[in-house]
Amino acid sequence: MSKEKQLQKDTMRVLKDTSRTFYIPISLLNHTLKMTVGSAYLCMRAIDEIEDHPSLEPEIKQELLYSISELLNGISFDESAYEELLRPYAADFPEVTLRMSDWLSVCPEGIVDKVKESTSIMAKGMTKWVKQDFVIQTKEDLDDYTYYVAGLVGVMLSDIWRWYDNTETDYELAIGYGRGLQAVNMLRNQDEDAERGVRFLPEDWTREDLFQYAEENLEMADQYIKSIKTKKILLFCKIPSSLAKKTLHVMKNGEDKMSRKDVESTVDEILNNNI
Repeated sequence: MSKEKQLQKDTMRVLKDTSRTFYIPISLLNHTLKMTVGSAYLCMRAIDEIEDHPSLEPEIKQELLYSISELLNGISFDESAYEELLRPYAADFPEVTLRMSDWLSVCPEGIVDKVKESTSIMAKGMTKWVKQDFVIQTKEDLDDYTYYVAGLVGVMLSDIWRWYDNTETDYELAIGYGRGLQAVNMLRNQDEDAERGVRFLPEDWTREDLFQYAEENLEMADQYIKSIKTKKILLFCKIPSSLAKKTLHVMKNGEDKMSRKDVESTVDEILNNNI
C-alpha cells in the first residue's frame, strides 16, 4: 500500500475512533470531500484535545495552542517544529493530536490553506478562553466561546463547499449551525463539566436558557441546510443537525443521550428520504 493510501485509511480509522457522529456523514461523501472534511475535522479535533485535557496546566495549554496557531499560519506546516513542540507531552495526547501534519497532508492542495486558517483562528481563540479559565458571564461571552470552538467549523465547511462546487452559504447561518451542535454538547456534558469546575453558562442563565439557545441556533442550522443543493453535502449537513435536535428532545424527557438504535434509525430515515 502506498503512503498516500495508508494515510487516507488512517484518516478514516482515527475519525471513526474520535467521533461516531461525524464519521457517519463524512463516510457518505465522495472521496475528495471525504478526505477534505475528514482532514479538517481531525485538525480541529487535534487542538480540541489540548484545550479539553483534564490534567494539563493551563499555562502549558496556552503555550501549545498559541504555538500551534502560529505554525498553522506558516506558508507550509513545519512538521518537525510541531513534533518538537508536543514531544514533552506526547504521552498525554491521543493519536489525533500527535498526527496533525498527516491530516493536513491528505487535504487537497486547493483548500488546505483555508483549513489551516480556520484551525489557526480556533487555536488562538482557545488560547484566550483557557487564559480566562472558561468563565462565561454574558450571552456575548457564550457567543464568543461557541464561535471559536464550533462556529468556525461551520465557516470552514462553507469554505469547503464553495471550493468544491461553488455552493454558496451564509456565514452567519454556518456559525449558528456550529453553535447549535455545540450547545447540545454543553447540555449533554453539563454534569461532567461541573465536576471539573466549568460552567458554560452566563451568570443569570438556567439550563432552560441553554436549551433555548440551542434551539435558536439549530433553527439557523435549518436555514443553512435549505441553501444547499448538492445531495452529498446536504446529507452531510442534515445528519448532525437531526441528531442534535433529537438529542435535545430526549434530554428534555430526562434521558442523557440517544440510544445507538435511535441514532441508526435517524440516519436511516434521512438516507431513505433523500434517495
